Amino acid sequence: MMNEELIKWKAIARSRAIDVGLDFFEVVFEVVNDKEMNELASLGGFPQRYPHWRFGMEYDKLSKSYAYGLSKIYEMVINNDPSYAYLLSSNSLLEQKLVMAHVYGHSDFFKNNLYFSHTNRRMLDQMANHSVKVRQIQERHGVEAVEEFIDCCLSLDNLIDHHASAIKRKRDRRVESDELETIETPKLKSKGYMDKFINPEEFVQEQKRKQAEQKALEERYPDLSERDILGFLLYNAPLKSWQQEVLEIVREEAYYFAPQAQTKIMNEGWASYWHTHIMTNHMLTDAEVIDYASVHSGTVATQPGSLNPYKLGLELFRDIEERWNKGQFGKEWEECDDYIAKARWDTKLGKGREKIFEVRKLYNDITFIDTFMTEDFCRRQKMFTFAYNDRNAEYEVESLEFVKVKQQLLSALTNFGQPLIEVVDANFENRGELLLRHTFEGKELKHDFAQLSLRNLSKIWGRPVNIATVSEKKPVILSFDGQEFKTRAI
Repeated sequence: MMNEELIKWKAIARSRAIDVGLDFFEVVFEVVNDKEMNELASLGGFPQRYPHWRFGMEYDKLSKSYAYGLSKIYEMVINNDPSYAYLLSSNSLLEQKLVMAHVYGHSDFFKNNLYFSHTNRRMLDQMANHSVKVRQIQERHGVEAVEEFIDCCLSLDNLIDHHASAIKRKRDRRVESDELETIETPKLKSKGYMDKFINPEEFVQEQKRKQAEQKALEERYPDLSERDILGFLLYNAPLKSWQQEVLEIVREEAYYFAPQAQTKIMNEGWASYWHTHIMTNHMLTDAEVIDYASVHSGTVATQPGSLNPYKLGLELFRDIEERWNKGQFGKEWEECDDYIAKARWDTKLGKGREKIFEVRKLYNDITFIDTFMTEDFCRRQKMFTFAYNDRNAEYEVESLEFVKVKQQLLSALTNFGQPLIEVVDANFENRGELLLRHTFEGKELKHDFAQLSLRNLSKIWGRPVNIATVSEKKPVILSFDGQEFKTRAI
C-alpha cells in the first residue's frame, strides 16, 4: 500500500506528465515486496494466469537471481485500462519517483502506439477468465492431459502473424452455397412422376455437398500461404472442443504480448526519455542529483557486444528531436556534402517535440531503426557488429561500417530473429498432411528445434507434418510422421 509520501509524488509525476503532453491510461500503483514482484513478473505482470509449470520455473529463476544479487526488478507495468504498475517496497524514495515517471511514459505509449491499438484493454480481467476456464477444463479432462496439450501449444506460440493481428481471414473449409449450384449431381434412375420421391431435394443437396467437400480435399488449401499457423490449426485441425479452447487462449495471449516485443526499443526509450525529462526538471531535489545520475546510468549502461533497448531508444528519440529542431532532414540536408556546414546546420525549425510524438504513434522497432538511425548517429554511439572468431574462441568486433551495423540490427529485429514459417498446403501430396515453408534468408533451421516443432505440430494436426527448407545449401523437406523424422531432397 502506498504511503502519504508516495501518494504525494505520484500526484506530482502525473501532473508533470500531463503538462508535457503525455496522454496515458489512468495508472494504479501498488507497492509489493520482492517475493510478490517475482511472482508477478513470472506471470507476465498479471496477478492471475492459467496454471502451468513454466510460470513456476520462471519464478524460481527470478527468485534465485534476486537472492544472489544478479538482477532486480525495479518496476513493472501492464498494458491495460487502467494500467497497473508495481513498485518494489525496498526501493528508495528516489527510485520510486523515477519509476513513477517512467511508468507514465509506458502508459502513454500503450495507449497511443498504433501497434497496441488492437490489443485487449481489459486483459487483466481476460487473464483471470482464462485462469478459471483452464482450471475447469483440467477438472473435466485431467491436469496431466491438459498440461501436456498446453506444453504443445506454448512451444508453437511464436507461429503467429505478428503484423496482421487486425486482419480477419476466412480460415475454414466449409462449402459456400454458390459453390453447390455449379455441381452436377447424378440422380438415381426413376420415372418422371416418381423423381421427387426417388430424388428428393434434401438428398440432391446432400450429394452435391459431399462432392464439393471431396473436391475441396483434392484441391490445395489454403489457396494463399498462411503465416498465422496457430490460427490455421485452431480453425482446421481435428481438435476436441476443450483443445480448441486451450489453443485459442494461448493464441490470444500471444497476440496480446506481440506488440511489446515489436516495440521494446521504442517503448523503453520513450519511457526513459520522459522519466529523464520529468525527474531533472520537476522532481529532483539538490541532494538527490548524484544518486539519480547513478541509478539512471545503470539503467542505460551498455555492456560490450550487447544491445540495451533503454539506451538505444532514448538516444534515438533525442537525436530525432534535435534533428527536427534544427531542420536536419529533407532533400537539402541530404544533398549537402559540406561537413562543416552540416555540423553548424540549424534552421531553428523547432519541430522536435512534435516529431517524436508522431514517431511514438506510428512506428515499431524495425521502422524506427530503419527510418531514423543515421550514419552520424551510429558513429556517435560507437555502434559496431560483432562475430564469433573460431581461432580465438570468442566474440570480436567485426565491422564499424554503418550499412553492416544497421543491417545486422534490422535482421535481429525482423520476426525477433526467429525463422519465418508459413503454411502452404494442408493436403500435401493429397494425403491430408501439413506442409510448411521456411523462408530461407541465409540462416538454416536448427534441426533439433525444427524436429521438436514438427513433433508438436503433428500432435495438434493429427497427421504427418512437413517443412520445406534449406539444409547444407540444398532444398529439402523435413518430415515427421508421428514415429520418425525423415529428410528428403526436393
